[in-house]
Amino acid sequence: MSAALALLDTPERVASALPDLRRRLLERLREPASAAELAREFGLPRQKLNYHLRVLEGQHLLELVELRPRRGFTERVLRSVAGALVVDPGVLGDTGPGDGDRHAAEHLVRTAGAMVRDVGRMAVRAEESGTRLLTFTLESDVRFAAPGDLHDFTDALAQAVAAVVAAFDSPGGRPYRLLAAGHPAVQNNAVQNNAVQNNAVQNNAVQNNEEASDGRTPQ
Repeated sequence: MSAALALLDTPERVASALPDLRRRLLERLREPASAAELAREFGLPRQKLNYHLRVLEGQHLLELVELRPRRGFTERVLRSVAGALVVDPGVLGDTGPGDGDRHAAEHLVRTAGAMVRDVGRMAVRAEESGTRLLTFTLESDVRFAAPGDLHDFTDALAQAVAAVVAAFDSPGGRPYRLLAAGHPAVQNNAVQNNAVQNNAVQNNAVQNNEEASDGRTPQ
């Protein structure tokens, strides 16, 4: 059975998985197959596929699961080592702490990158040792009426987290890293277009009101 996650922790491993054909091979090989089977499915020469399979296998992204005796040769059956690939942010540069401004997007990105790096590495080690990495994730949505509410919310959340941490923190216990973060929700194009149109309507209404109060004829 393939692992749930593989961490691309070197530039060579990242580069090996980037070409489109190799990404398609990794996805297809979540179910085992031989080079001959892949050649028929992809409509490509087996020699070409074998080259890409050797690169992926050399970077430990594929594993040998079966040897099938055929007339005059032995067929190798390969499988992806994991169902998902995650790039270690450290491959692209330092992900250490920034200036500590908790309202800065750059600080959030750096902190989240460090979390991906650390959890990814621990998950791989846990998989290799046959144990489960115990983590937790909490998600929620909130809508702020005004920009200033974001700062008030952050202060209130920080106080609540501090109280919960104080209640559960145990000297000598297993340390955990807790990250609480928030960002604007990603909207689809239709929602974004509606928001832009609504803003334009509101801006026009404000401008017309200002012109009317000045005795000018609204445009």
